[in-house]
Amino acid sequence: MDSIPKLPIAENIDSFINWLTANLSGLFDFISLILGGIVNGIEAVLLLLPPILFILIIAAIAWKTSKWRMAIFTIAGLLLIWNLGYWDGMTKTLALVLTAVIVSVVIGIPIGIWASQKSIVKQVVTPILDLMQTMPAFVYLIPAIFFFNIGVIPGVVASVIFAMPPTIRLTILGIQQVPKDLIEATEAFGSTTKQRLLKVQLPLAMPTIMAGINQSIMLALSMVVIAAMVGAPGLGAEVYRAVTQVRTGTGFEAGLAIVIIAIILDRITQNIGNKKQGGTQ
Repeated sequence: MDSIPKLPIAENIDSFINWLTANLSGLFDFISLILGGIVNGIEAVLLLLPPILFILIIAAIAWKTSKWRMAIFTIAGLLLIWNLGYWDGMTKTLALVLTAVIVSVVIGIPIGIWASQKSIVKQVVTPILDLMQTMPAFVYLIPAIFFFNIGVIPGVVASVIFAMPPTIRLTILGIQQVPKDLIEATEAFGSTTKQRLLKVQLPLAMPTIMAGINQSIMLALSMVVIAAMVGAPGLGAEVYRAVTQVRTGTGFEAGLAIVIIAIILDRITQNIGNKKQGGTQ
């Protein structure tokens, strides 16, 4: 093997990243401006609400989508986060996660719909999704730093790449699982492809699509600590700071806050999907 020359994969990747940085800096600045505006806008809205009002709103959503036990857990959990002094960090984390999920949904669902209608698109998209899901998340941060500098934006970009595949995969799955007899019936009545998609396939696929969005939220939330390594603020930064300073108690508190947020978001989105499923049956 020593006589076989090494393939210059690393060198070619570095050259490609340098070329992108040199030639597409305007595009990256525009993306950074858009993502930064979304993050700052969501954070401003969350901070505009008094903590008590915010807690009551989220508890009402939890009670509406889930059972009363979830509403009580939401109130208790958010009050605990407020009491521990992580409220600002929680809002920054939510802004990062919600931005990543919004971008994942806006890009992922149309790609999933397209791939569900065109087999060649699915064949191209599937290996890309495999790469996005299996590549270590730290690898995404390296070019993101080159493109967007240190801060919240590379964390959002890395979270989008990591969190988008479930939305695309389950959108494809949900649409393709629509019973073929219903598709044949719509074709017999002369429905166009657009009418069939909007009135039959998407409504029936919505529970599966919601499951994909739920998974994207969880994956985006799992990225907050990794994103903190490139300067993203929030609860992840508190965990990362506690690790570097060997402060076990502080790390546990911040980690507990992340767990509470994860449970609340998971249960709410999961039960929204279950209600949609019940409504379509």
